[in-house]
Amino acid sequence: MPPAAPRLYEDPLAAAPPTPEYDPFAPQPPFKSRRNPARRWTAAACVAGFSMLLGTGAILYTGAPSLAAQFGLGIGGVAETPLRFTDKNVELRTMPNGSELFAVSGKVVNPTGVSQRVPDIRVELRDGSDRLVYSWRITPQSRALGAKGAIDFNGAKLDVPPNARVVELSFASEIGG
Repeated sequence: MPPAAPRLYEDPLAAAPPTPEYDPFAPQPPFKSRRNPARRWTAAACVAGFSMLLGTGAILYTGAPSLAAQFGLGIGGVAETPLRFTDKNVELRTMPNGSELFAVSGKVVNPTGVSQRVPDIRVELRDGSDRLVYSWRITPQSRALGAKGAIDFNGAKLDVPPNARVVELSFASEIGG
């Protein structure tokens, strides 16, 4: 018997001639590029943050905080209040240990017929050429003062600068002043 011929496997696709319209590495026909949603959300957050900063700057530039302070919203500005100081008293006492105690006292009066909010009292010490040399705040005993009412205040500090010549009392703004 003659030896058997070796069997060969023939792949019909490998043996077929290549077709020009088929590329195994080409994208599929309804091709959509991949999009990164995180990049879009980051860009949107940056735009929103920048516009909020611009809006806040515009509000502060136009003086709206003083308007907001009138409504009692507690945003900056000068504290505009009808409250007045009376019976102001300033003392400089030498303590037994040799330090000097600077004391300020008086009354806050509400001349209106409506209850008022009492802000902190700012004490400023100035030298002979009107430069600020020292300041501090006194917290009032009560934050609300009834119609035609009055409350006492007092505050003291040790060893204030010796070049202080003038004492000024004012109502402090809610933020920063």
